[in-house]
Amino acid sequence: MGDLYDSQRAMRQMRKAAMQRGVVAILDIGTSKIACLVLRFDGPEQFRTDGVGSLAGQSQFRVIGAATTRSRGVRFGEVDAMQETERAIRTAVQAAQKMANVRVDHVIACLSGARPRSYGLDGTLNVSGAMITEQDISQVMASCDVPDYGADREVLHAQPVNFALDHRSGLSDPRGQIGNELKTDMHMLTVDATAVHNIFYCIKRCDLELAGIASSAYVSGMSSLVEDEQELGAACIDLGGGTTGLSVFMKKHMIYADSVRMGGEHVTSDISMGLQIPASTAERIKTFYGGVMATGMDDREMIEIGGDTGDWEHDRRTVSRAELIGIMRPRVEEILEEVRERLDAAGFEHLPGQQIVLTGGGSQIPGLDGLASKILGQQVRLGRPLRVQGLPQAAIGPAFSSAVGLTLFAANPQDEWWDFEIPAENYPARSLKRAVKWFKDNW
Repeated sequence: MGDLYDSQRAMRQMRKAAMQRGVVAILDIGTSKIACLVLRFDGPEQFRTDGVGSLAGQSQFRVIGAATTRSRGVRFGEVDAMQETERAIRTAVQAAQKMANVRVDHVIACLSGARPRSYGLDGTLNVSGAMITEQDISQVMASCDVPDYGADREVLHAQPVNFALDHRSGLSDPRGQIGNELKTDMHMLTVDATAVHNIFYCIKRCDLELAGIASSAYVSGMSSLVEDEQELGAACIDLGGGTTGLSVFMKKHMIYADSVRMGGEHVTSDISMGLQIPASTAERIKTFYGGVMATGMDDREMIEIGGDTGDWEHDRRTVSRAELIGIMRPRVEEILEEVRERLDAAGFEHLPGQQIVLTGGGSQIPGLDGLASKILGQQVRLGRPLRVQGLPQAAIGPAFSSAVGLTLFAANPQDEWWDFEIPAENYPARSLKRAVKWFKDNW
């Protein structure tokens, strides 16, 4: 685990350095858009206006620059054409820097694709009546037996989600308590190594330093689920352009994540092929007239397709809204069926709370919550991200859930494996020398 552990530690150090300097950028690299937010960290007392305490660490920072650009060179949430993506990232970062009037060197990025896979690990340590120290936590985490997840994958998150001391379980932080046997449950998320390396390399080509990387399914859940939902058990479904991210939270920790390689762009391409129109027109029609629940009125509501082919007959075509819904609904159903399968595999029905929150740009299709509750069979609501200070009006919709969640992740990340000094001889049984040697050599 050595190299990977060291590179993640190095990124945490960079994040601390960036926060001391006071400015850090957030980069959400999606299939349909690339969003960049510039955050200024000035300490809580700066923005305390109404005497209300900090909510999830939000009062520590404010957004001073924001920009989005159309994503290029990204498919299924992964970098597909390096130069195109580099150009799009540069465009977004430069526009956000211009608005903030400050230069940014460090970015924290999130990625949505890369085929995430979740593992639950557990470890036990005998402490024989001593007080629990940070060293004990490091050792109990090191005692977790890491599965053989394949040489072509990287660990993106490794979080302790629960501690048990003797017969008491459900401890979030056992430091300072006295007991004999310490146990931990850990959630580990691995992703495709190539996808992560491509993002590392792309950000490096943009002359930026990477100060952290997170899964967008995880950060969307952080920003869209309210505190009770995170505590009792809830799933966040982030309907993006190229992928649909899925994360399950319990006791304020992510315990499962996955992604479905389908999203809003697949709906657009279905409309484009079904009506024989360009993708840009299909996107416009989907946004203005789309839906998934047909009513009796929809047969009579005609939509002008428009066009500029020069053929008058062709350019004056109309289509009923019922036909449009007939094209969109099967694809949306297919995405939700896939999500249902992943939730069943995760054992979601055993959680005490079973709220499902839909977020992301694709969740804005009218009638989606009704269809989702039919297919997923749970209480479903549409989620919007938390309000953070300084966020422009254009960036407060569900499409910005992962960008807003990443700001919370930057302000106060949860404890992960690499935040603890794990003794070298206690790295998990399987050595991962190849892990991010590339990252260390090139950074």
